[in-house]
Amino acid sequence: MPYLVPTTLSEALTLLRDRRPTLLAGCTDVLPGQRQGCRIAELLDVTRLPELRGISQGPQGWRIGAAATWADIAAAPLPPAFDALRQAAREVGAIQIQNAGTIAGNICNASPAADGVPPLLALRAEVELASLAGRRHVALEDFITGVRRTTRAPDELVVALHMPRPLAGEGGAFVKLGTRSSLVISIAMVAAFVRIARDRIAEARVSVGACSPVARRLPSWEAELAGRNLDDVAGLKPDVAHLSGLSPIDDVRASAAYRIEAVRELCQRALARAVESAKGGADGR
Repeated sequence: MPYLVPTTLSEALTLLRDRRPTLLAGCTDVLPGQRQGCRIAELLDVTRLPELRGISQGPQGWRIGAAATWADIAAAPLPPAFDALRQAAREVGAIQIQNAGTIAGNICNASPAADGVPPLLALRAEVELASLAGRRHVALEDFITGVRRTTRAPDELVVALHMPRPLAGEGGAFVKLGTRSSLVISIAMVAAFVRIARDRIAEARVSVGACSPVARRLPSWEAELAGRNLDDVAGLKPDVAHLSGLSPIDDVRASAAYRIEAVRELCQRALARAVESAKGGADGR
């Protein structure tokens, strides 16, 4: 089969428009996702495109190139607000997967159990897409529309993810539950982001993965957390009503009821750890 390796973004976008090949970056999901007997017509390797690389900070916030690997993210000097993303990066598969798998591949694969999605949702990430017709930005919560479904058009390529510039006193944390600590699909996962001020939670964003077709934030619990004293954090746990936007299933890993109870506990742990992360950020870490 033809293996296409463009070296410029314009060349890649032209090939994507004219030939509609299968996109490759880390390749950690392409072969496992193929149905037996199906043949890929053409492959488009985007790993040599400099526009898709790098992790940088600008006036508006942080930019993570689409082809940045999980190892890149784990090693990057990101601020405490990104602690959930860095922690998730260290739990994506094994070291070999972390060295190959990319952040854009994780969101474009659109698995309900994608480790990168809850932290990115909590960071209010936007997806930058490019085609020969131009570029557009889409909020991550609007980009993933279902299991293995996104709003990326066939002639579009994800170029980068963008996150707002962090403020003082912000921190994050990521926790997940599986049958073992690594190399397993999650039963449930939670990413928490907080901003603290005057010994209170000024803002909170909490996202849950592996408990619905698409990872979801918990807006009603987030609203209830705003203004809470930091001394109360250890006892804060969402009620079942706060989790009404989730739709967990029964499968070989866990029952829906177990997932709901697990999420309540994971939320409590993630929130407490995010507050500790934010305290470090407030101290100038």
